Order: sequence, then structure tokens, then C-alpha cells
Amino acid sequence: MVVALFNLVSALAGCVLLVVAGGDSVGMPNEWLARTPFPSWAWPGLILGVIVGGTQLVALIAQRRRYVLAWGPHAASGLVMMIWIFVEIAPLLVWSPLHGVYFLTELVQTVLAVLALGAWPQPFFARMPRRSRTGVGNTTDTPA
Repeated sequence: MVVALFNLVSALAGCVLLVVAGGDSVGMPNEWLARTPFPSWAWPGLILGVIVGGTQLVALIAQRRRYVLAWGPHAASGLVMMIWIFVEIAPLLVWSPLHGVYFLTELVQTVLAVLALGAWPQPFFARMPRRSRTGVGNTTDTPA
């Protein structure tokens, strides 16, 4: 929840800064928009707040209400933010340390969600039991 909350607050802060103050006030010159389909920083700011922040909010609500499906939205929202970073960097070809910080938090959120969904077998180094010749049942109770 901490990672998702950090990502949500960051997305909403970025939305407000881009929509209200514009990119120039946060070190993003308007020349960078020349390589994008956007005439101003308002649309990227709204996309950041509504889509990126919205997916984080959905994941947080699902987890807070203890929905069984909560880890799916967490994984999806982490992926949405990673896509946001790639799409942001691609036309601008500008890298900032903040891109690294946010990409790392998104990666952590996605990996934690995938692990919570059961991607990490327990115990990790246990072996699968041998199958009989018919492919059904175990031939022995001990691991191979």
C-alpha cells in the first residue's frame, strides 16, 4: 500500500503541476512538446492524474476493501506507470533521476503484486513429485 500511495500522490502532484503551473515551471520546456501530439502540458497532466493516478487509486481501494482481486490492479497500475515512463521518455529523449526513482517504485509494486498472486512457489527450491507412467498420481511420497 505504501508504494501505491507514493505513486498515487506523485501522479496527482504531477497532474496539478502540469495542468496549473505548466511544464516550464517544473523544468520541462514547451519545446519538448514539439515532438508530441499535445499543444500544451495540460493533456499530459490530465492523463497522468486520471489514468496513472486513477489506476493506483483503484488498486488502493481494492486492497483496502480486501477484495480478492486486489493484487491484479496493483500489478496493472505498476505496469501502467512503467508504460507512462517509457512513453514520456521516448519522444523527449530526456532522462531524469526521477524517472529512475519512479520506474523503480513501479517495478517494486508490480513484482510485489505478482508475488502476492502466487508467482513464487513455496518452498522455492522444493522439487515436483514424480508422476507414474500413466501421468496420474505420485510414485513415491519423497521428492526425487
